[in-house]
Formats: sequence, C-alpha cells, structure tokens
Amino acid sequence: EVLARFAQGVKDKLASGAAGSVEVPGDPEPPAHPAVPVKKDRDWDTCLGCGFCAQVCPTGAIKYDMEDEIITVEVGSIIAATGYDLMDWTVYQEYGGGAYPDVITSLQYERLLNASGPTSGHIVRPSDGKEPKNIVFVQCVGSRDKSIGRPYCSGFCCMYTAKQAILTKDHIPDSQSYVFYMDIRAAGKLYDEFTRRTVEEYGTEYIRGRVSQIYPDGQGQLVVMGVDTLMGQAIEIKADLVVLAVGIEASKGAPQLAEKLRISYDSYGFFMESHVKLKPVETNTAGVYLAGVCQGVKDIPASVAQGSAAAAKVLSLFAKDKLESDPQIAQVDIRRCVNCGKCIRCCPFGAIKEVEIRGEGKAQVIETVCQGCGLCTATCPQGAITVDNFLARIDWDKCTACEIGRA
Repeated sequence: EVLARFAQGVKDKLASGAAGSVEVPGDPEPPAHPAVPVKKDRDWDTCLGCGFCAQVCPTGAIKYDMEDEIITVEVGSIIAATGYDLMDWTVYQEYGGGAYPDVITSLQYERLLNASGPTSGHIVRPSDGKEPKNIVFVQCVGSRDKSIGRPYCSGFCCMYTAKQAILTKDHIPDSQSYVFYMDIRAAGKLYDEFTRRTVEEYGTEYIRGRVSQIYPDGQGQLVVMGVDTLMGQAIEIKADLVVLAVGIEASKGAPQLAEKLRISYDSYGFFMESHVKLKPVETNTAGVYLAGVCQGVKDIPASVAQGSAAAAKVLSLFAKDKLESDPQIAQVDIRRCVNCGKCIRCCPFGAIKEVEIRGEGKAQVIETVCQGCGLCTATCPQGAITVDNFLARIDWDKCTACEIGRA
C-alpha cells in the first residue's frame, strides 16, 4: 500500500514535469562520489534521487553519503580471473549490424530461456512479442574470422548452441531450429553425443556453411541467405528469430591490468602463461596465477579445473615456512655501476632499486623479486649486471678445442 502510494506520486511528478526537482531527504547537496548516483535538476528515466529506498531498506544498506575510498592491501599472491567480453558483432553489416530487433545474440537468447529472465522463460520475438516457430542459429559470428582480427575459435559456442536448440524444442514443441556451422568442435567428454542427440532426438537441422546475408522480407520474417557446402548449393530460410553465436574476446582493460601485474599478454589481450604445457596457471611473475578465460578461450569444465589448480598453487605457498627462490638472479658489480638508472627503468618486475653506498648512488637487486630474465644485463651500458648461475660451463674431458663456442 505504501509502495503503491509512492508509485502514484512518482507518476504524478513525471506527468507534471517536476521529476527533476525531487530532493533527497536530509541530503540537500549530492556528494562528490556517491555510491548511489544522486542527480538533480534533470529529467532521467529510473532513479529520482528521492531517498525512499534508503528509508525502507531494513538493513540500512543504501547510503547516499558514501564516497569512494582507496584500500591498500599487501598480499602474497594474486589470481587473475578477469573473464571475457563478447565482441562487437554489429561490425557485421550483412547481419543487420544490430538494426533488426529479431536478430539477437546467444547471450540475449539465454536470458529469454531463463525462468528469471524478462519473459519468465517464455520465448518471444523482441519485435512483436509473438512466439517464433522457425529459429536460425548462426555459428562463428566473430570467431575464426581473420578479416576482423579474430582468427581463433571461441571454444564453447558449438555446445551452448546445441543446448539452446534443445531447450527451444522443449519450450515450443512445434518449432524448427536450423544451425549454420563451419565445423562442429565437440571434443569434450560426451560433447559429441550431446550434439548428435540434438539432431537425432530433437530434429535440429545442421547446415554446414556460412551465412552471407540476413534481411527482412517485409512480412514480419527474416530471410537468412547462406550456402550448404555439403550439397554445393545456395539456401534461403525464412526465420522468425535469428540467434547469433557471438565470439568472445579478452576482457576490456585486460592489457592494462597485465601491465600493472607485470605479466605478459598476447596480441588478442589474453594473459600469457609461464609455460604452455608445464606451467599452465603460472605467469612470468612469481605469485601471480591465471584462472579461466583470461588465459585463453575455454569452457566451464576447463575453467573450473584451472581455477582449482591456481588455488592449489596458492595453498602450496601456505604449506612452507620459507620459500625457495630461483638461484638465477641478477647481481650488480658496484665498481662498474655508474647509477644511470637504465636497469631500474627496464626491469619488468621492479626488482632493482637505487641505494647509497659510500655517498654514491648504486643499483641493487632485490633477490626475492628478481626473476632472472636478463633484461637488465642486456640494458646495462657498463656491463655491471650479470645473472648468477647462468654462465656456460665446460667439460674439459669432452672438449675438442673446435672454437665453435668462441665464435
């Protein structure tokens, strides 16, 4: 009853144009960085800044006067698990470029299938709210496409498309689903059996070929033009709804985070592991581990396994009273060091600092931080830095004095 009266008051203020002048009780001026945005003297869609939510919240969780604060925490290890983002599929103008409301992404379709989604799990067309009968799924939209700089496979699109086709048949028994694909990559446990079930039990038609164009026919449907490479002929399908299996890319801001963590990343923004086979969750910076799609495309089981492996690596640090460092670390010859600072600037791990020795500035290596990469050795113009235990040793019993090593 209280909410109904408040809602009616909001509607009246919106109708009278007074929505932009609503004041927050007890807060005449908005804070500089509010946790809940307080906007005044302007017409906007959702929050009016009335403060009613703060008054009725039983736990007092809403604070209009809360400001941002910077918290500094010292930790011994970090697990990077930044996830991924969907690529901007609107670059495909042949698919409408986002102009057609009934051409949606697989993530949007997943929300339609979900019981907690905007339609309570009922599949409807965004344009008119009608139930679609013909649904076309288009694979590899933004994957394995060199023309847009995405030559890699997103890894899990084949499986969730098969799942969505099955759920579509369960929701709408008289519907027909079509899947345009390049290759079915179902290499996981029981993955191939699942895709076969999609075809054999649920009647989904898989068409091997790319879609060249999607356009409306003017009668409420979409025309999907493609080619069936197995039959060697062009094909057109009229669809009520088109679902695009959009490829993934590295999370936005991942390269900037990699620079802060002092770890490497590839040309696509995915973090680089220390060794692709022997150290798949470790990085070139000790104490920083990787989990999930931040390291590369993978599905849920692989992400869970890598997350567990990263957690196990961190737990192994707790099992030791002291940590062993790599003996291949840099050492500074203070007699040659002229304190030019080049080694400090080039070190990717921040393992070199400036100290004062007998009134002169010298470089000093922090041994527990140094990773023995050798960049400082190559940068030092005086040759004052060397990497310990990295020198070649000669077995004189086998040496034939061929002088190849000297060359």
